[in-house]
Amino acid sequence: MKILFTGGGTAGHIYPLIAIYREIVKNYPYSGFEFFYLGPKDNFAKDILGQEGIRVKTAMAGKIRRYFSLWNIIDFLKFPIGILQAFYHIFVLSPDVIFSKGGYGCIPVVIAGWILRVPIFMHESDIIPGLANKITSKFSLEVFISFSINDTEYFLPQKMLSVGNPIRLELLSGSEDKAEEVFSLTGEKPVILILGGSQGAQSVNDKILSILPKMLQSFEIIHQTGRGNFEQVKKESNVILPPVLKKYYHPIDFLATEYLAHAMKSARMVISRAGSGSIFEIAALGKPSILVPLKNSAQDHQTRNAYAFSQKGACMVIEEENFRPHFILERIKYLFDRPEKLEEMGQKAKEFSRPNAAKIIAEYLVTYLNQ
Repeated sequence: MKILFTGGGTAGHIYPLIAIYREIVKNYPYSGFEFFYLGPKDNFAKDILGQEGIRVKTAMAGKIRRYFSLWNIIDFLKFPIGILQAFYHIFVLSPDVIFSKGGYGCIPVVIAGWILRVPIFMHESDIIPGLANKITSKFSLEVFISFSINDTEYFLPQKMLSVGNPIRLELLSGSEDKAEEVFSLTGEKPVILILGGSQGAQSVNDKILSILPKMLQSFEIIHQTGRGNFEQVKKESNVILPPVLKKYYHPIDFLATEYLAHAMKSARMVISRAGSGSIFEIAALGKPSILVPLKNSAQDHQTRNAYAFSQKGACMVIEEENFRPHFILERIKYLFDRPEKLEEMGQKAKEFSRPNAAKIIAEYLVTYLNQ
């Protein structure tokens, strides 16, 4: 039997697909499943999915923008071409089921699959679905969601199944000793992990750099800067930091799964954007966090995600307009001066977590295929 994955645009679409794939391979090793991915051309997706043994095919897709741009005309023309390409691949592959993780890249695949009468399932990470998932939900048999049915907007209640967000279970296997080795941690101060996200990392970086010397007086920092920002951050930090503080600052362009697991394990607190993937990974590890929603995220979904998490007492939310250097520092110190508050936030995060989401989806798909 063949399972075709689709979705694309960011790592947040790809990693959950890998998590589901791994659960199927682990729990049904002799079932003879074949796995394929069909989406827009993307070197990141091609490399990381290829390493897993998932065969990658491509179909053109245009980005959906909610504002006027001449690129909208060009991208709109990509959709009919993408549907034809997807139709060809799906006809040749003849998959038994399509699983979509959303993003603009899934639309041609889902439409072509629906035309060819392939059963379609999908997952929505956020409380407010993006336009792509609003469209593709019309063609889907079931919609798996991360947050509760009461919190999640738009979809028909009878179609929704609340399971959480699929996470990489390897993140639960981090080691503080390995973190010390990998990041050259001193162990002299509490560690804060800063994750800028795949979008909006520059804004986070700028604010952190402006208070970095003061932060390092009390904390040790692992800072994922984003690949495009690493050299600039490294250069600026070398200029502004006195030699005595440099050993407490550990910038890195991108944290691969193993490194992220070790960084998370060692961190007393995480400062992050509020994508659903980040929230559920932080929750699974039971880490207190400060979430800074990306202001220009589609339909402001990151803000809604963040406040849903904070309502459980699991995090503190600082919106972009309040994400000012000295206010950040004051909030961090406020929490560390109250260790019982940090402990409670971590416990509430753990209670919110649903680390078995990938397993639940995998079991559902296999059961459907075997019926």
